[in-house]
Amino acid sequence: MKIAVCSAHPYDRQFLQEANATFGHELSFFDARLNEETRQMVAGFPAICAFVNDTLNEAVLQALAQQGTQLIALRCAGFNNVDLAAAARHGIRIVRVPAYSPHSIAEHTLALILTLNRKTHRAYNRVRDGNFSLDGLLGFELRGRTIGIIGTGRIGLATAEILRGFGCRLLAHDPYPNPECLALGARYVTLDELYRESDLITLHCPLNQESFHLINAAAIGKMKRGVTIINTSRGAVIDTPAVIAALKSGRIGGLGLDVYEQEGDLFFQDLSCQVIQDDMFERLLSFPNVLITGHQGFFTAEALASIARTTLDNVRVFEQSGLCPNEVTTALVR
Repeated sequence: MKIAVCSAHPYDRQFLQEANATFGHELSFFDARLNEETRQMVAGFPAICAFVNDTLNEAVLQALAQQGTQLIALRCAGFNNVDLAAAARHGIRIVRVPAYSPHSIAEHTLALILTLNRKTHRAYNRVRDGNFSLDGLLGFELRGRTIGIIGTGRIGLATAEILRGFGCRLLAHDPYPNPECLALGARYVTLDELYRESDLITLHCPLNQESFHLINAAAIGKMKRGVTIINTSRGAVIDTPAVIAALKSGRIGGLGLDVYEQEGDLFFQDLSCQVIQDDMFERLLSFPNVLITGHQGFFTAEALASIARTTLDNVRVFEQSGLCPNEVTTALVR
């Protein structure tokens, strides 16, 4: 099947081409993101492979349907950038990669926690400058700390497994408790109790109406003073102005982000020679107790290989049978 791959970086090309040796699709790669201005570049492709920052709104989906697109294969788990109702109206099927390597994101979560806590990034720069002072680098042991995990699907579970190895006390919140998480010794509690008891809160929930700005001023007000918050889920789960205010007041003692609410204008691009226009993002970078990575939690060889295989297999099954494994519909949104 002819597939237009949008937002294609060199690593996308590498792993998709390697996986395609098994499937034999006809892949065409486009560096540009898919949006209302670039929708013509994929005219005539029955299948489009899109990523998290491609725009799949009503206008784009209508144009794609008119251009002959039947399937959009997301090479990611999230689908909040897709207007699912519009896709259904225009007869376009949406498939995704529901799970690739939860351990990749869980391990990156721990990298953020340990780096932010023990300040190894700051120590690295100090030592290179010949500064061996330990002032300002004080951390704390994870052993015995209470960790709140919001969202206990595959990634949240993998994170809980690692944190249990550190000797942490685990609290969890999810509308659908995971028996495997319970088996690790995690205790499911209300959000209020999780906020009140946790020394560190890590977010692993999907973005939907219930989780949008879940971490807002009211929620932060219920947390321990000096709490650490880690977000490797979706940027809009956090209300950025509320978090900035809490960082300034000391209510939040540490913030680790791999996602950001307005990341579409920033991430996956080299902007090192430009002035970044996002004032909130620049304000976050000004805090010494904030650590941000550019949505790289998924970025391991294992995860990229798994994503490529599942994405191309989704297209294969659709082409051969019209069925859609891993299909995303409005019924999936809760």
